Amino acid sequence: MLANEAAKLLLDVGAVSLQPEKPFTWSSGLKSPIYCDNRLLMSFPEERKRMMDMMASYVTETFGPVEVLAGTATAGIPHAAWIADRLHLPMVYVRSSSKGHGKQNRIEGVLSPKQKVVVIEDLISTGGSSIEAANAVKEAGGEVIGICSIFTYGLPVAEQSAETSGYRLASLTNYQSLLATALSLKHITEEELEQLKTWRHDPKAWSESRR
Repeated sequence: MLANEAAKLLLDVGAVSLQPEKPFTWSSGLKSPIYCDNRLLMSFPEERKRMMDMMASYVTETFGPVEVLAGTATAGIPHAAWIADRLHLPMVYVRSSSKGHGKQNRIEGVLSPKQKVVVIEDLISTGGSSIEAANAVKEAGGEVIGICSIFTYGLPVAEQSAETSGYRLASLTNYQSLLATALSLKHITEEELEQLKTWRHDPKAWSESRR
């Protein structure tokens, strides 16, 4: 199963850390037993190649005909580039905000009106930044047919955001597959598994209980 294989690759390169007893603090202030940094894939050629091969297949199988890939700045840019190369597709990338000089671009690269675009993310947490990038592509004239990431936490807030926005969110691997793989490889215990499941059900309550 691709989701489990992708999860194993993330664990193998140390892109995912699971620490229920010593939670991480996200930029939002939320405490989390998991931290995912898919940028680490850049430093592991064999694992990176396999992951991007899987992502290329997943994008075409999930979304059908795609004309342009749009990487999100900054973490989604290298992944979008590697996938675009495999699929022989044009690529653009989306800045977090417009440049303050020159042409003041938000979208870098060539995007023609009505081209079918898939936005590439490294991961989806709340979905907010992904949807903002998709909106920027739409405002520039592209037709966003989906947002695709390597990994998703599968948080309810992301699902709600996707439903509200109307964009299709898809991820190669996910939180459930990651936990199952981590348990089978003995990265976590059964007790830690239950804590990790509790966090995903209500991250805010779990976070507050750790303060």
